[in-house]
Amino acid sequence: MATIKFLNEDQEIIVADGANLRFKALENRIDLYTFSGKLMNCGGYGQCGTCIVDVVSGGENLSPRTAVEERKLKKWPSTCRLACQATVNGPVTVVTKPKR
Repeated sequence: MATIKFLNEDQEIIVADGANLRFKALENRIDLYTFSGKLMNCGGYGQCGTCIVDVVSGGENLSPRTAVEERKLKKWPSTCRLACQATVNGPVTVVTKPKR
């Protein structure tokens, strides 16, 4: 079992190893999207780049960055991930809706 702590929301959830970060956040009513992201998100396929989270700790417990993330997050810090592309394999702490 793994845990995901959402700093902005002051909420921690327990998930099975290999769980998708975006799916578990939405399942637990964690809002990942800014206003424009709510209107135009791709539903978790990595095409829109609107489900960005900043990994504060536990980045080593996430799956490696995908090629899609490398393209979409070129201008973001290396700690940022697309929640839809990351699977959780241990404790991780993230900030939702980070500023560039």
